[in-house]
Parts: sequence; C-alpha cells; structure tokens
Amino acid sequence: MFKLIEGKAIAQSIRAEIREKVAAFKAETGNEIGLAVVLVGENPASQIYVRNKIKACEEVGIKSYAYYLPEAVTQNGLEELLSSLAQNDEIQGILVQLPLPTHLSDKALKLIPDGKDVDGFSENNIGRLCLNLPATVACTPYGVMKMLEYEHIEIRGKNAVVVGRSNIVGKPMAMLLMNADATVTVCHSKTKNLKEQCLKADILVSAIGKPKFITSDMIKEGATVIDVGMNRDENGKLCGDVDFERVKEKCSYITPVPGGVGPMTITMLMYNTYLAALRSKN
Repeated sequence: MFKLIEGKAIAQSIRAEIREKVAAFKAETGNEIGLAVVLVGENPASQIYVRNKIKACEEVGIKSYAYYLPEAVTQNGLEELLSSLAQNDEIQGILVQLPLPTHLSDKALKLIPDGKDVDGFSENNIGRLCLNLPATVACTPYGVMKMLEYEHIEIRGKNAVVVGRSNIVGKPMAMLLMNADATVTVCHSKTKNLKEQCLKADILVSAIGKPKFITSDMIKEGATVIDVGMNRDENGKLCGDVDFERVKEKCSYITPVPGGVGPMTITMLMYNTYLAALRSKN
C-alpha cells in the first residue's frame, strides 16, 4: 500500500513556520524582508508563476517588489535593473523568472549578488553545494529534500536515481542526495538501459519533462517516487513524468501532480528569502 506525499500540506506547515520567523525578524529589526521578482515579456506560464510567488510573499509576510519588463527590453535594460536591485538594501532576495526571451542572455543573472540569489543558481552557490558547504540551494530540489525529511524517509545508504540533469533540478538534486549519503545515479536522454538503472532505485526522482514517461515496469517494489514533472497529457490535463495510476501500486511513497513538488518550490523560495535576510542582518 502506497502513501501519498502531499506537498501542499507540507508546504502549508512550512509556510506557517516561515510566517512566524518573518514576524520575529520584523519585530527584532524593525525592517521588512523584501523579494524582487523580475518578469520579462508576457509568457502566460511565467505570469502564473510570478503571481503565485507574490501571493506566497503576502501569505508569509514578505514584501514583494514586482518588475514587469516588456518583451523587447534590451540586455542593457535588464542589466541596469538588476544592478540597481543588487544595491537596494530594502531587497534581500532577487529572482528573474525563467526562461528569458531568446534575444536576452542569462549572463545578466551574474549581476545578482550571491547573498541575494534566492533561486540558488549562482556559480558560487552551486559550487558550495558541490563542496557540501553552506549554500543557498535551488528551490525545487530543496523542497524535495524537505518532503523526504517530513515523511521520515531514510536517505543514508539508499540507492537514489535522478532522471534529468538540468542545472535547476537534476544536478542540485543529485548533489543534495549525495550529501545526505545516498548512492546516486544520474540518468538523462543519452543513458543506455534507463529501465535497468531505474529499477535499482530505492528513491527515484524524475525531472525529465515527458508526460507519463516513467512506467510501472521501471519501478522497484517499495520504492519512493518523487515526480518533479509538470506536463500536459493527450487530453490537456496536468500530469507528471510518472504514470501515476500504474506506478502507485508498486511504490511505498509517491508524489501527486499537481499538489506534490510544485507547492514546495515556492515555499522554499520564501524560506531562502528569509535566510538571505538573516544573513544580511548578521
């Protein structure tokens, strides 16, 4: 019998803790905690993500600063905004909603100071994660680790398989699991014998972006399955990378889509912003 890992409920619990911490920070310092969110263009999915982030800020007591730039903004225009936000003491966290329009280079993100990089994407933060040093960790993999922690799922000594090697999810996910003493295999589009690799997994994390790609014959009996995917099936319905209805019969724990990893991502962004404010105060 499987257990559903309900990210929405875990996220609500963590947000309540963050709200208390933010209130205590304000009471002690007399200052707000500020998060700047930059959106370029009018990508509908990006607009939804930004709205959800602003709503989460309101929920936990963080002050949000939203900057909406036109699709045609120049590289210089984006960089000037990021430079000014980097120097603004009222803002402890900066994030640029990705993807950027194709005419813009993500080199602009280098202008976000490491201390304000609440997405955990900077070279220094990624490098420190690889060295198992204190770092701001990318929100989605950080959220996955919190879910495993909340469910008391043992990581040490377990075989973990991460399907996907993106800089945003796959690579930091693998590093976090390795730092928690799992034996980690990273699979991707060029991996041979993917099914055989997945069948070894006590913990499987899929972040490949293909609807229902992970099938029940790829899952070891009793495995923990974390579905990071957010896709549309043939009927236009939201679904993950995992064929949930069939896979759930074989695993011990599984995350749903929606309502699994998604709510955790924005929650950990709020937590990273609080931690950034704490560091700037100290």
